Amino acid sequence: MAKTIKRKTYSTSKNKPKTNREWKVVGYLFLFFVLLGIGIFAYEYGDGVLYYLGFKTKNYDSLSKEDREIVDIHIYEVLDSHKDFMVGFDVSEYQKKIDWENLGKIEDTFSLDFVFIRATAGKDKKDKRFKENWKNAKKKGIIRGAYHYYRPNENSIQQANNFIATVKIEQGDLPPVLDIEKLPRTQSLDSLKIGLRRWLDRVEQHYKMKPIIYSGESYYTDFLKKEFSDYPFWIANYNFWKKHPDKHWLIWQFTEKAQIEGINGLVDVNLFNGDFVRLVETTKK
Repeated sequence: MAKTIKRKTYSTSKNKPKTNREWKVVGYLFLFFVLLGIGIFAYEYGDGVLYYLGFKTKNYDSLSKEDREIVDIHIYEVLDSHKDFMVGFDVSEYQKKIDWENLGKIEDTFSLDFVFIRATAGKDKKDKRFKENWKNAKKKGIIRGAYHYYRPNENSIQQANNFIATVKIEQGDLPPVLDIEKLPRTQSLDSLKIGLRRWLDRVEQHYKMKPIIYSGESYYTDFLKKEFSDYPFWIANYNFWKKHPDKHWLIWQFTEKAQIEGINGLVDVNLFNGDFVRLVETTKK
């Protein structure tokens, strides 16, 4: 009977289990590529991510010639395709002193029909230029409205009282606006929504007008749409490819990079989703 010879086998690197050190290297490489991907995404889409989280994109004082041309084309296309809609803008102390007497048209073509002016922020902040902007808008003959920048981590009733003490709404003025952009740091989303509802109830009770809620589209869709469907919405969406507002938006803020003669820097521009008759209807108490 032939003797069986056992051959010695050797494990190859292909089948050899990875050591802890090798697994660490793999983990570091994976983490590196994940962070690289996040970095590229943030670089390309940083403005959109920041706005989604509650921060507006940088309001640059100026744009490059090429960017300016692209922005102007977008603004003109949107406004030209909505000639029956009312056009507005919004301002705060960040626009500094506005030359209301020499306020120009958008793209030298489209007249300004309404304006929203920041009045307050949080429980005690008053916009430094609200009084002069509020008075001059009426003097200019532009339909005016006031808005409050809501701070999620401050008492909602104190914020409402701050707005009420600052703004006197007259017949012909637009309803008050609650501007909510940020998520809370020190409370739950449910608590935030309770606070928003308290602000809205307090302000509506005082002015006898249903407030408008302003926010970004993603914030609206994820956190506000379901619970606050009984309120009119003013939505910010700066998507270059979007040409029309959604039907359920009362107002669409479609750019933050317009230029208007008489105003320093760049300006937000808004489309009221309707004609002059509907705009006037919203001003009635």
